[in-house]
Formats: sequence, C-alpha cells, structure tokens
Amino acid sequence: METTYFSLGSKASFNKALRHFYAVNDAVDEVESKGNVADYINDLLDDEELHPDQILPLVGSVIREKFNYSFKSFSIPSNITEFTKIADETSKWSALDLVVIYFAPDGKRHVINPKNVDSWERVRELHRDQLVVIYSKYLKEENKKLEIEAIETLFDLIKGKDVSPNKNFIDQSAIVRVETPSAKPAQAQAPASKPKKINITPKYGVQVTNELFHNGNVEAWKKILESYNAKYPDLTVHVMFGGEVINDINSLFKWGKVKHGDSIFFQVSGENIMGVSKLQKYLYEGASPRYEQFLKLGVGRVLNLF
Repeated sequence: METTYFSLGSKASFNKALRHFYAVNDAVDEVESKGNVADYINDLLDDEELHPDQILPLVGSVIREKFNYSFKSFSIPSNITEFTKIADETSKWSALDLVVIYFAPDGKRHVINPKNVDSWERVRELHRDQLVVIYSKYLKEENKKLEIEAIETLFDLIKGKDVSPNKNFIDQSAIVRVETPSAKPAQAQAPASKPKKINITPKYGVQVTNELFHNGNVEAWKKILESYNAKYPDLTVHVMFGGEVINDINSLFKWGKVKHGDSIFFQVSGENIMGVSKLQKYLYEGASPRYEQFLKLGVGRVLNLF
C-alpha cells in the first residue's frame, strides 16, 4: 500500500511540509529575479525560518531539478582559510550564477555564494578531504560546456591556483561603455529631465530588547545602515528618538538614554523605496542582545545584508 503521504496526517507535519513548499517557491522567485539561492537560504537560516535539514532538498529541487544547473563534486585537497581572492575573482563572472555546498566535518552542510566574501566567512575554513559540490548556470543561454569549465575554474581558485578565466564568464553586454559625445548644435540639447518624485514611508518603530541600547547596539545599527545605503544609494534612512531627528546615531549611545522597551523610529525616503521590511528586521536584531552577529561578520567591510 502506498504510504508516501502518511506523514502529512498530522497538523504539525502538514504545516512543516507547507512551510518548506513556501520556501521552495520563494527560492524559485529569487533565482528567476537573478538572485543567488545561497544568499536566500542563509537569510532564512539567520532568521530561523529554515531548518538546516532543508538545505539539500531545497537546493536539489530548485537549482538542480527546476533550473538544471550543472554540478560537480570534489574533495578538498588541503585546509583552506583564505577566500577573498575567490570572491574578488568570481564576482566578475557576471554571466554565471554559482553556488557551493560544503560538507563540514561536524556534519553540517553550508551553502555558499562564492561571489560573496561574507558567505565564505560563515564557513571560516574548508577542511582537507571534505566534500564540496559546485553548481553553475550560464545565464544567457544553454551552455553546459561553459558551466563545467566555470566549475573547474572555481575549484582551481579554491585550491589556490592562478587561473585565466574564459572571457565568456563575463557578460559583455552588462559592461558600461563610455562613448565620446559628438559635437551638436546648442539648440539640439535634450530638454531638462523631470524632477524625481520623492516618496517617504510611514514611521516604523523598533523596540529595544537589549538591557540598554549601548555602544554594541549602536555599532550594529551603523553596519546595518551602511549595508542598506550601499545597496540603495539613492534612498535615505531617517532615524528618530524622543520626537527628535537623530543626525548622528552615535548620540544614541549614552548610558541610560535609550532603555529596554523604548522604541527608536525610522523612515525611508526616495523615489523607488525598497528593502524596508528587511531593514526593520535587521534593526530589530541590532537593538537586541543578538547585536554581536553584525559585528563578527565582514570586519572592515560593508556587510552584504540586502
């Protein structure tokens, strides 16, 4: 007798399966919008919205089955702790989407966007003789040969080799070319562009759940806002507390000024406002006892949160 669906007989099991299906569906949307599934999965793991056991099923159903990424597995030849060169090189490969799955000695599976150095820092070290699976997709058209070449070139980078990447790894159409403007009569000048429409969000409150909003919380907020501004340079975040606009966020660091249970407010202004829900979520974490997670990652670099 067929028993495939017996596990869905309880409400808890059904809801668990449903949440996974939602995660898979959102991952499909992420890939279709040119996002990287590793970044998506790691965001869900950080928010405890995804269990580590879901990583491989999600990767298998989305990038292997639906989108038909090429993949190859390798054994790590030696302990590896330097990843900046890998991220710097692969970030230039704009014609490819890449995902790395690393099987750590403790049994954990790590999903990595090799173009994102913060993604590598989650692993910190690749251990000798451990399994790594590299997935690759050429974004312009079907080209399995190029995908396999990209996988092998990436593994050479991981091994510390110098590489000469195929020029087709880079989407030439995405490169901005500056042309010398031809001389035109003064009367042929284009009309002045219309002024941009500035929108502004409502005020969003972020409740402080740490014992105090101390220096660590301030530094976490600064890194979060820095990351947001790097992603959306045309948008402005306005921070308010006690009915006053906070122009220098460091001024919030005064022992006892912002206490547990107080709310700090923010608004975002600009023409095309995006990423507000994520910003609110990260600011809430930055105002909590879990603020240290933002200080440990990407030391000396802008965090890739958005």
